[in-house]
Amino acid sequence: MKVLFGLLLPFAGTTLGAMMVFLMRSGLHRTVEKLLLGFASGVMIAASVWSLLLPSLELAKAQRGPVWMPAAVGFFLGVGFLLVVDRFVPAPERSAVLASRKTMLLVFAVTLHNIPEGMAVGVAFSGALLGNAGVTIAAAFALSVGIAIQNFPEGAIISMPLKSEGLSKGRAFLLGTLSGAVEPAAAVITLLLTAAIRAALPYLLAFAAGAMICVVVEDLIPDAQAGTHTRLATLGVTVGFLVMMILDVALG
Repeated sequence: MKVLFGLLLPFAGTTLGAMMVFLMRSGLHRTVEKLLLGFASGVMIAASVWSLLLPSLELAKAQRGPVWMPAAVGFFLGVGFLLVVDRFVPAPERSAVLASRKTMLLVFAVTLHNIPEGMAVGVAFSGALLGNAGVTIAAAFALSVGIAIQNFPEGAIISMPLKSEGLSKGRAFLLGTLSGAVEPAAAVITLLLTAAIRAALPYLLAFAAGAMICVVVEDLIPDAQAGTHTRLATLGVTVGFLVMMILDVALG
């Protein structure tokens, strides 16, 4: 039940964001969004190191070949995967004024970008369940919370433009929620696969780290640093990084 709850946390973040269509006339306040994006970035950066890359290196010690090889290969493939995705589906722009066709492309883009995040959560919980991957349940939960925070504004920026285009609040909320449904599905599939192919876990952990860092560098930080109030985003990154590091080290 604990693992199931952890796998569903990112989906809950998207759902809560989509619920803003019932409570607000306009989008999420920009200063709040910057703080949340910065915090989520800090959490994901720290999680990539302590919850994914370091356990990948630890597991690789029991395998043949250079210890750094699985982490390096997996990380490179994770970044490459996200770059290929962005080549065909541009990253979502939270500040854009969206036409109908662009809104549906945004729904597709956010949905597609949620897949590697779900994979990262699945890999983290898989490592924790295996018991020898250097990943704790607490660290996996912290990673899941960080992704959930990032998903909150994503749910809002899907449901609100759809409402402004004439859809009912219920349908706009449903589409915003469904964009995050791929995350628990990807997490469960990854969880099952990593349990079956234990030898590939060092590569999968690093792959998830590379995908997450790519999301942070390509999407979160540029959006958080755009325009004014950039120091709020920097503060959010600092606090998020420290919170994740302390949780992982203290509870690990």
